[in-house]
Amino acid sequence: MDTAIAKAALLPGVVYHNQYLYSQPQLIAPGTTFSAATRVPRFIANNATHEYISQAVVSETIGLQQIASVAQTSALSEVAVAQLEVARRGLVAAVIALYYNVSVTQNKVAIAQQALSEAVDFSQLTQKLEIAREAAHADVIKAELGVQQRERDLSDAKLAAEKAKLELGILLFTDPHSNYTIQEGATLLLLDSRDALQAATNQDNPEIRGATANLRAANFDLMGARAAYLPDLSMNYYYGIDAPQFAVNGPDGGRNLGYAAMVTLDIPVWDWFTTHDRVRQKASLRNSAKVALTAAQRQVIANFDEAYAEAKTAQDQLTSFDDSVKTARDSLRLTRLRYTSGEATVLEVVDAESSYTTAQLAREDGFLRYQTALANLQMLTGKF
Repeated sequence: MDTAIAKAALLPGVVYHNQYLYSQPQLIAPGTTFSAATRVPRFIANNATHEYISQAVVSETIGLQQIASVAQTSALSEVAVAQLEVARRGLVAAVIALYYNVSVTQNKVAIAQQALSEAVDFSQLTQKLEIAREAAHADVIKAELGVQQRERDLSDAKLAAEKAKLELGILLFTDPHSNYTIQEGATLLLLDSRDALQAATNQDNPEIRGATANLRAANFDLMGARAAYLPDLSMNYYYGIDAPQFAVNGPDGGRNLGYAAMVTLDIPVWDWFTTHDRVRQKASLRNSAKVALTAAQRQVIANFDEAYAEAKTAQDQLTSFDDSVKTARDSLRLTRLRYTSGEATVLEVVDAESSYTTAQLAREDGFLRYQTALANLQMLTGKF
């Protein structure tokens, strides 16, 4: 919109100007006769005591300031487009992170339910062994405490899942309470090579593009300030009437309708250093834009290195998390067997259950960490 306004300022403007002027007439000497149309006005700047002006006025001003203004607004529009792209990418990355957060919290609910079921089974086992006089009552109490803790964990997991769905629903639906489900078992995307991702980041980064356009706008702003040292050429064309009567023809048959043209060249001479100070101000802003561009380039490099390292580390740990879950599951199974045969204590079983649950939760957190890091990396490359 600003660009269109600035471009329109370069085009001629048309105004339909209408005006009526009345001037007090000079006193008439005795014996002198004047008509109402020819009486001399007391103000010499006016043409007649009654003056009617009805004209179409075409005006055009040519100067470097107007041209620089168009270029500046065009650059600023590019800045706005770049900022919009940054916001769009950020929104997509946020939705991706929230999507996988919903998936992970739902999986954690299932893990908590499984942990509660295992705790209940073990509590029942301790009760049976106590009845058979093969376990102490302390084992039953310890198992019951484990059940109570797992019930609290399940309640917290359900609450976290509901909060995650609401956070995602705010971005996806007009009503955050909309009931929706997400697709499970999504394919795990692996990282591309570092060189390919680096090239994609450098190819079309909106932050660098916006900073570059902002510097270009600052340069044109400085050009416009310096243009105040140069003269402006103004041209005006008038067509209509400027006569003692509001009519196309006068009472004597003369033609009132006509045209006139005027060309003005304004040469700046002295403005008490106003232009000089304005140029210095714009030069300072231009230097600030240069610093901002350099900082943006460095920040993009740092953001890429950080995002890639985070995603690479998270991806490398996914296999380790799977191995930990498998090991913890086998450890729990063997510990339960050893406890049943009287070779392990209740503390070992409870510890094995906690280790298995912790390993499962850690795997879900690792998966979410990887997907979030991947989304942040894709936000830099623009390839989701």
